[in-house]
Amino acid sequence: MSEENLYTFENPEYRKTFWHTSSHVMAQAVKRLWPEVQLAIGPAIDEGWYYDFDAPFTFTPDHLTQIEAEMKKIIKERIRIERSEKPRAEAIAYMEEKNEPYKVELIQDLPEDAVISFYTQGDFTDLCAGPHLDHTGRLRHNGFKLTRACGAYWRGDSSRKMLQRIYGIGFPTKDELEEYLKRQEEALKRDHNKLGRELEFFTTVECIGQGLPILLPKGARVIQKLQRWVEDEEQKRGYLLTKTPLMAKSDLYKISGHWDHYLDGMFVLGDPHDETKECFALRPMTCPFQYQVFLNRARSYRDLPMRLGETSTLFRNEDSGEMHGLIRVRQFTISEGHLILRPDQLEEEFKGCLELAKYCLDTVGMLENCTFRFSQWDPANPKNKYEGTKEQWETAQATMQQILDDLGVEYSIGIDEAAFYGPKLDIQYKNVFGKEDTIVTIQIDMLLAQKFGMEYTDADGQKKTPYIIHRTSLGCYERTLAYLIEKYAGALPLWMMPTQVRVLPITDRTHEYANELVKKLEAVGITAEADCRSEKLGYKIREAQMQKIPYMLVVGDRDMENGTVSVRTRKGDDLGAMTPDAFTAKCLMEIASKSKEV
Repeated sequence: MSEENLYTFENPEYRKTFWHTSSHVMAQAVKRLWPEVQLAIGPAIDEGWYYDFDAPFTFTPDHLTQIEAEMKKIIKERIRIERSEKPRAEAIAYMEEKNEPYKVELIQDLPEDAVISFYTQGDFTDLCAGPHLDHTGRLRHNGFKLTRACGAYWRGDSSRKMLQRIYGIGFPTKDELEEYLKRQEEALKRDHNKLGRELEFFTTVECIGQGLPILLPKGARVIQKLQRWVEDEEQKRGYLLTKTPLMAKSDLYKISGHWDHYLDGMFVLGDPHDETKECFALRPMTCPFQYQVFLNRARSYRDLPMRLGETSTLFRNEDSGEMHGLIRVRQFTISEGHLILRPDQLEEEFKGCLELAKYCLDTVGMLENCTFRFSQWDPANPKNKYEGTKEQWETAQATMQQILDDLGVEYSIGIDEAAFYGPKLDIQYKNVFGKEDTIVTIQIDMLLAQKFGMEYTDADGQKKTPYIIHRTSLGCYERTLAYLIEKYAGALPLWMMPTQVRVLPITDRTHEYANELVKKLEAVGITAEADCRSEKLGYKIREAQMQKIPYMLVVGDRDMENGTVSVRTRKGDDLGAMTPDAFTAKCLMEIASKSKEV
């Protein structure tokens, strides 16, 4: 980063500081307008900021307009922002006097040796670790917008009070803001939670519950195609297919450590604290189940690497506030796999996992929007989150870093983002709104094999403990479908589409010809249907385009007589007349190549 760019939006730290200061200006505006409102937290996020408030009324668009007007005044006042510190007792007393109970709770939860800092701008002081800009005039009065207000549980805990969260976005110039808002408008059109329902890929039902989507025939068909393709690709690379139970007794999860580290995220059947009765839980992962395949009999070094793959249905008890369409769900299906191997095989097998993941993501058109994160443990081990010793973690992370560097992977580092048993490479994907999620992960595990008593006889006749790689090829299929709907605005590439061709007969006389064409296309694996309704041709074409059908075959009397079809695309292109065989060959070539053309 050049010196001149340190204080521009090219610098992510400056961008975060800019947005953090914006959140304080917004909170100051709220307190000026409604002093009775209590403050919770207000961080910078991936795009913009939010602040959580406890207000005796519901924030409406009119309230947001008033807040924006007051923020503009604060920005024009160019108020100096100053940092200060207070001892714990004084800090608590200060916030109690200001009637800010949420701030008091935050202070009380800080470690005893924590530095308790505040930032003051004029008549407003907030508990904050910082940093901030030096004065409010660094923001632009015409460069920000408050985007929405919604509910949010205090500290993300559904058993705590529901607060109100106001989101905002800001930039150094008005032009950048307008460009961002235009992108957001386009993103709304592509939002899978809207478009996926309109195109009938999925739905949700209140009496079934949040995070439990119903895949309609179109969505189920797309995921079926992706699953079959991934399973075939894994088989080509030496993976052995497994099929393991959806639940297990608590005993299994106690061995793996999930009972201690992940119990709150599991759906438990029974009382987890009653040791006198059997207790089961739906699986949140497949690893301890697949280990039983290795443990089925004695193993030699010649058996390794053992690559196990499974299309796994998993269950995770996510908070209701986290649910979103197909991206955040409580039941999902994943292309999961575990590689059990000798230490000398680790780098080569890790490379193979990364190559497979990149191939899969590139084939569906998502790799170009991906970044890589080396997720490491936090040596402070907050809340006893991690298994193993400091030495074991340092060894595992040094090994992974060496592998990533050898493979030339460009990555960021995420502290406290590791799995509880080992570091991982997370492949991150940004959706149309700019929110980042992990879509594929590859993890190195030097701990769990020992906990399960997994051993192999090495060439020297000695018993050795293997290493394990946890990985996915394409990640969660539901999430992948959501991203594909957004990326392609519903018009998926031909090979993925649930219906690839629609035949449109012009007259009743051509109905039989249309149905024969459908049978021939289906016979070679092309999904097709005929629209024989008594509607005008223009209406049928527009409807097929709205449903994103890749190809329309218009057939009239002349086509029937000549044994041809008139080919149109969903983009409106007229490809003219073709023989059915020529059109079939064109489709099959496009499908076989997995072309990303839409």
